[in-house]
Amino acid sequence: MNSTPARLLIVDDEKANLESLRRIFDREGLSIFTASDGQSALQVCREHRIHVVLTDMMMPGMSGIDLIRALETVSPDSEVVMMTAYGTIEKAVEAMRVGAYDFVEKPLKRIHIVKTVKKALERQNLVQENRTLKRELSALRKRSIIGSSAALRRALDTAEQAAPSSATVLVLGDSGTGKELLARFIHERSRLDGAFVGVNLAALPETIIESELFGHEKGAFTGAVARRDGRIAQAHGGTLFLDEIGELSPAVQVKLLRVLQEGEYEPLGGTTRRASFRLIAATNRDLRAAVDAGDFREDLYYRLDVISVTCPRLMARRDDIPLLAEHFLSVYAQKNAKPVPTLTKEALDRMVAYEWPGNVRQLENVIERAVVLSRDSQIDVDGLPDAIALAEPAGALVGFDVGTPLAEIERRVIHATLRHTDGDKQLAAQLLGISARTIYRKLDAERGDEPLVAETPA
Repeated sequence: MNSTPARLLIVDDEKANLESLRRIFDREGLSIFTASDGQSALQVCREHRIHVVLTDMMMPGMSGIDLIRALETVSPDSEVVMMTAYGTIEKAVEAMRVGAYDFVEKPLKRIHIVKTVKKALERQNLVQENRTLKRELSALRKRSIIGSSAALRRALDTAEQAAPSSATVLVLGDSGTGKELLARFIHERSRLDGAFVGVNLAALPETIIESELFGHEKGAFTGAVARRDGRIAQAHGGTLFLDEIGELSPAVQVKLLRVLQEGEYEPLGGTTRRASFRLIAATNRDLRAAVDAGDFREDLYYRLDVISVTCPRLMARRDDIPLLAEHFLSVYAQKNAKPVPTLTKEALDRMVAYEWPGNVRQLENVIERAVVLSRDSQIDVDGLPDAIALAEPAGALVGFDVGTPLAEIERRVIHATLRHTDGDKQLAAQLLGISARTIYRKLDAERGDEPLVAETPA
């Protein structure tokens, strides 16, 4: 249960029993809470996370059975061990039927009751670990793209429109902007029943890329001791995502073009097979320039570039930085079993002002570092890397790219001013020379668009 002592709540209307049990479990190193009736027990569970409840069966007012039923709502994660008098086994069985982990008969034997409570703690720990693993697995399968900036909305709008089609999509963007996650966003909103199969081509040696994509038959080359399906076969009926598509050799480019044009391919050492999948490719390179330089086939480029979506750089979606920072603070605090810290206003202003060459991936790494090294409930400027700590806040305002719509500039100025005033709309209105009603109206209009939550760049 981490380094914090497990919490045990003992519920008994007999004071002597309560004190005796407290002494027994104090010696076991547990954090002990006590209650003399069911209502008091529920209040303790509302105020503290209780791992195991050890309760008497027969109590005035609320019985042990009633307490178990109430705990299902108040503290569903708590394990319950019931103490029953001799000859009330039927009641004990009923208690287990409504949710108790186990029961012990009176008169209580120290060794037996300690053993039972420890087993309940072990079970509670296993249940929590299982839930954590499921959450982590779910997070890996579908992490969140968090933000509501205009640049992100434009990318996700295009992706959402493209998703139901069978068209090939080319995802463009700098490293760390979340190209694979945008690809998953498209797949999850498609009509496909098959899996999402991703391949980072830049991470594979050139000598095995062909086998990795197309598969091979036993004996096709030295070391091919068994037949193996490639990623194309694995993506049948689903989506094949090829990251860093610009790294493909000319020979593999030819074979991929054949798959896209004719819907068939040949595994190494095998015969022709049919292919049925949706292709999403991604790159941080200028493929058009690569075509002009003779490094990338022009016909393949046009096959890939049916629909293109650009993942915006983080500096183009600065308004999303506070949301992303808050999300990563929560993620890494939980991962490191620490309370969720907050960022001071000055630290957040420096983060908003920084250029973020590594984009969201860099932001995530910075937050993880800050959480791991933090000793306080707040992360200040001194908890940030020097390059970010020295970024010029400039009143939390930044420059705009040429061509930025006036409505977007206005929106960003209002949000930057609100950050500066800690959310004080009256003061923000005075600084901007507009009425507070105008700020409320602008914010209400924004809320008509739900914040987009899709996938967080890995």
